[in-house]
Amino acid sequence: MAAPATAGRIALRHRLADRGMDRTLLLLVPAVVFIVALFIYPFVYGLQLSFQPQPGSETVQRYGSGPFADYHAFFADSYLRNTIWTTLKLSLPAGLFNVIASVPIAYRMRGRFRGKRTITTILVVPITLGTVLTAEGLLAFMGPTGWLNRLLLDVGIVDHPVRFTHNYWGVLFSLIISGFPFAFLLTLSYLSGIDPTLERAAATMGAGWWQRFRFITLPLLAPGLAITFCLTFVLAFSVFPSAVMVGDPSGTTRVISIAAFHAAFEQYDYSMASAIAMIMGAVELIVVGLVLGWRATLYRGATGGKG
Repeated sequence: MAAPATAGRIALRHRLADRGMDRTLLLLVPAVVFIVALFIYPFVYGLQLSFQPQPGSETVQRYGSGPFADYHAFFADSYLRNTIWTTLKLSLPAGLFNVIASVPIAYRMRGRFRGKRTITTILVVPITLGTVLTAEGLLAFMGPTGWLNRLLLDVGIVDHPVRFTHNYWGVLFSLIISGFPFAFLLTLSYLSGIDPTLERAAATMGAGWWQRFRFITLPLLAPGLAITFCLTFVLAFSVFPSAVMVGDPSGTTRVISIAAFHAAFEQYDYSMASAIAMIMGAVELIVVGLVLGWRATLYRGATGGKG
């Protein structure tokens, strides 16, 4: 009896192999379960919840109980609608600055030199701090009684403390500090994938450093910079702790995530909170789609390197 059973298992294995299936595919099961449980199910649940206005809520009283009532309420209220623009005003400059600032630093650090590991460690330290500790550090350094203001007052540059926090600039500084390490590491990895002999060949033909960077390195690096911007933008667009701790959460830095939190945990209107989350995701997808569309027009050939 054992022989036929074994032969049957072998035959089944061969049939699956003929169809491109192998037992190693079972290794994907934990990852698939993880994605479904933590990403797909919450998204689908939130999406369907956004089409079910909560009975008795202000949205139902003013706009009815239709499936798009929460979306109508969001865009009809300028206080809610403006959170999109407020979030974009923070996330777009933060993402763009981090990408631009990371290029010259990563370009200089792609070679080997003494102290490279130490400098890299210092640049990526904010990753270990998190947004809350970063915000607390900004308050201690740039707050009204922080070190920077005390220094400016002692030197006589200003007569009263400069307001660096609890406004737009405080949140922007926090996003730049927390987002730069990601942009730097990604840019450094893309630069490492570009063969340095390409620049050396151009140098032998008389090209200066700017010409080599402008016509060789930058075109090869641009597709990677587009991906880097998308990742840093999405990271900045979801800002929440910084907008509360070093911003003005009821005014100039009332971002869309605060509006979703307010709807869910202060008004207990979970359908409205889900609608705001869906709008938040849609805006991110639009920006990322535009950037990736632009990336598709760039050079994507071989770089001659290891990347």
